Amino acid sequence: MGKKIYVGNLSYDTSDAGLADAFGAYGKVMSARTIVDRDSGRSKGFAFVEMSTDDEARNAITGLNGTSLDGRQIKVNEAMDKPRTDRSDYRY
Repeated sequence: MGKKIYVGNLSYDTSDAGLADAFGAYGKVMSARTIVDRDSGRSKGFAFVEMSTDDEARNAITGLNGTSLDGRQIKVNEAMDKPRTDRSDYRY
């Protein structure tokens, strides 16, 4: 299983394919997804990339963090799992 990477401060013009190309220099890209607003369909300015191995992910993070992609200086970190909330605590 690969390692998921968070990519922030993206240009709204950055595509999934452009992300995959940039990260492909560091190994096999399993997936590259820019996150879009469900109402407007416009990019939210961040994405997630999954590399095939942990070593490739570490190399991509080190190699790409702070570099320029589509005119923006990107932030690249290991993705954190979103904490799950217990929905039974909510009152409707």
